[in-house]
Amino acid sequence: MKKVVFFDMNETLLNLSLLKEQFNKHFDDKYILKYWFTKLLHTSTIMGIMDEYKNFGELADIALENLFFENNKSLSSEIKAEILGEFRKLPAYEDVRPALSILKNNDIRVIAISNSSLEMIKEQLTNAGIMDLFDSYYSADNVEKYKPFNNIYHFAAKQEGLQMENIVMVAAHDWDLFGAKKAGLTTAYIKRKEEIYNPYYLQPDFNASNLSDLIQQLIKTAL
Repeated sequence: MKKVVFFDMNETLLNLSLLKEQFNKHFDDKYILKYWFTKLLHTSTIMGIMDEYKNFGELADIALENLFFENNKSLSSEIKAEILGEFRKLPAYEDVRPALSILKNNDIRVIAISNSSLEMIKEQLTNAGIMDLFDSYYSADNVEKYKPFNNIYHFAAKQEGLQMENIVMVAAHDWDLFGAKKAGLTTAYIKRKEEIYNPYYLQPDFNASNLSDLIQQLIKTAL
C-alpha cells in the first residue's frame, strides 16, 4: 500500500515560464534556458560524484555567470538578481492544485523533494500558492547531495518513517525518476516537455501529460 507521493518541484509542479521570459530579455535563443539548466544539473552531478557540495543557489549563480561569459555578454549584479529571483516566484501549473487535492482527499501524504535549498522550497511553494497542500518538504541541503543520487530519497523516507516500496515519486525529469527507481521507489512521469524519455534509464511505472490524470492512475492502481 502506497502511503505518500514525493514530488519534484521545478518543471514538475512549477512552470518555468517566468524564468524563460527573463532569459529572453538577454538572449535570442529559444534553447538558452534549457542550456543553462543543463549546465546547472551537470555541475550538481559532478559535485556529487566528487563528494563536494554547494547549495543550488550557488550553483545556479555560477552557471549563469558562465552562460553570459560564453556569449560575450556582461552580467551585472542587478541582472543576476532579477533572473535568479524569478526562481522563487514560479507559478504552479494549472493542473497542480486539482491533482494534489485528489491526493489529500484520499488521505495520501504529499511531500516535496527538491534540489532547491530549504529556504527556496518554502518560498517557492508559498509564492505558488500550494504550500497548504504539502505535509512536508526535503532538500538536497539535508544530505548535501543532489538528486539523482539516492541519499535524498532515502533520507526523506527515513524521516517520514516509510519503506521505499510505499512511496511513489512524481517528476518531469527522466534522470530524477531513474534515481528514484534505483533507490526503490515506484515512479510516475509527468510529460511537461516535448522530449524523449531516455531509453537507457529505468522506465517509469506510470506516465501522463496531465497531472490529475497521472494521480488518478496512481489512485486506481498503486495507492
